[in-house]
Amino acid sequence: MKVQVLFFASLRELAGTHASQIVVEDGATVADLWGVLCARHPAVEPMSTSVSFAVNQEYTDRDHPLADGDEVALIPPVSGGCCAEADTDAC
Repeated sequence: MKVQVLFFASLRELAGTHASQIVVEDGATVADLWGVLCARHPAVEPMSTSVSFAVNQEYTDRDHPLADGDEVALIPPVSGGCCAEADTDAC
């Protein structure tokens, strides 16, 4: 089955692409897909413990089963922003 993979932020830079269509076996999970992606794009493997996944725009766990045509977003950890306080010096 085919799934559409979207790479965001640093994962996009490491993979060298913003999107890819990947063929996985029937019954594959998000974890199985991640293994395929690490084999194709070894530079993303160090992100294994921190990447988040969304399937069809819903955050999910690695054991989530995939279906043909799913869209899987790979989201690296994010940080930054500012405090809720009006005092920006505290940020």
